[in-house]
Amino acid sequence: METSRSYSVTYGHRGAPVTDGNTRPELADVGRLTRRFVRQVVGAARADESSLAHTITSRLGPESASFPVASGSWPPYDQVNVQAGLDAWLAEPGREHTIVGITGARHSDFGLADLTQLGHWHQGLGAGSVTMDSLPAAPGGLTRACIHCAVLLITDEEGPAAVLVRAPDMHGPVEQVMVEVSCADDARGRRALDAIRRLAVEHNVFRGHVVAFGEEVFGHRGGALLSFVERPHVSREQVILPDDVLTGVESQVLGVARHADRLRASGQHLKRGVLLHGAPGTGKTHMVRYLIGQLAQATVVLVSGSALRLVAEACSVARALQPSVVVVEDVDLIAEERGMRAGPHPLLFQLLNEMDGLGEDLDVTFLLTTNRADLLEPALAQRPGRVDHAAMLPLPDAEARHRLIQLYQGNLELDLADTDAVLSRTEGVTASFIKELLRRAALRAAGEDGPDSGALRVTDEHMGTALDQLLDTRSQLTRSLLGSAGQGQASPG
Repeated sequence: METSRSYSVTYGHRGAPVTDGNTRPELADVGRLTRRFVRQVVGAARADESSLAHTITSRLGPESASFPVASGSWPPYDQVNVQAGLDAWLAEPGREHTIVGITGARHSDFGLADLTQLGHWHQGLGAGSVTMDSLPAAPGGLTRACIHCAVLLITDEEGPAAVLVRAPDMHGPVEQVMVEVSCADDARGRRALDAIRRLAVEHNVFRGHVVAFGEEVFGHRGGALLSFVERPHVSREQVILPDDVLTGVESQVLGVARHADRLRASGQHLKRGVLLHGAPGTGKTHMVRYLIGQLAQATVVLVSGSALRLVAEACSVARALQPSVVVVEDVDLIAEERGMRAGPHPLLFQLLNEMDGLGEDLDVTFLLTTNRADLLEPALAQRPGRVDHAAMLPLPDAEARHRLIQLYQGNLELDLADTDAVLSRTEGVTASFIKELLRRAALRAAGEDGPDSGALRVTDEHMGTALDQLLDTRSQLTRSLLGSAGQGQASPG
């Protein structure tokens, strides 16, 4: 027979119960509280993980833990294109999907095979809202929302499937864009992955645009993202070069592009390499801008500065998105770069190998610019055929300097009694020098006109004073920066 026990409970302020006895915590109490806290944390984490796993397995079925997983990867700069391909695949008739975000995924290494294991605990992973990255998708600042980490639960005529999408994380285990497909049929998973890859190329947002590689853009690690650049528009009249130089480059670049189909049908290769060389300020970049403006349908990939080491990635983009142009400015910089590896010019040889590795029937143009052709000539001679045409852009002669004055005068009113004197004193200068000369002469005229807002009138005096400034021995560094060091004639006296 049980004996009943009674307890005395009193109620304190606001009805809070107060028990009799000693309420000071003891060592056993600390241990119990610690165990209780750990159980609560572990239970919550397992509940979250279990919720995610159950969400996936409830769609795929009880056998999903043993399903094969097809996996594919893309470079970080292709994240927006993977999303474009994925969106196109999801939009195909008869295919429905639900998207489930994954919380706690940062710094965690897991795949679809892990997420379908009901009895396996992945600390911190759970089902939640979907995190999206907003990435450039077109010129003019247009962006596309791209999945950062989520599972897509698919239903179509072939049955259920799950797709895991993960984007790179800074300082995380994922360095590339990863897509995994899990379903009962291994062949179906691989077909789905191949379709997404094909559609990512078909709907590539870079196609037909001018893009530039840049490093560590938007915090992405392990490579670079491509950014959009507005396509320049330079008319032929704005390219002040000798006719034979200009027509020679046009024939090799624009002519091949214009007749690509007939050349290919006749068994002639389309890939070409053009080297523009000459002193700084002679118009190499200006010529490149003119050419890519004329190739309005081509994809243009710009590589310069610290991104010169990414020539392999640039060639990969060009190969996928032909007709295309790869522009490598100041290629002499990679001729001088030896890095940590033994042997001469490893980056330059890598570029030449990439050029040679592209199929000859690909419509890809390489435009290389340099101020130091002497650094490139030995390497190019060892690998003939990579560069098909080398054009030296000369310093402008008197006729060219006169045309440059007309080009750069803009809305200036040039009231010059003796234009020949200006042309004589500017012997040996570059186009950049002429441009700066007119700006300085205009500045002198503006200082004399006062607050008048009309077009400026530049006289012989303004031009002569500006020339005196630029040709003064104390302006030698300025002339060097304009590409005209030691050039020009100082005024008498």
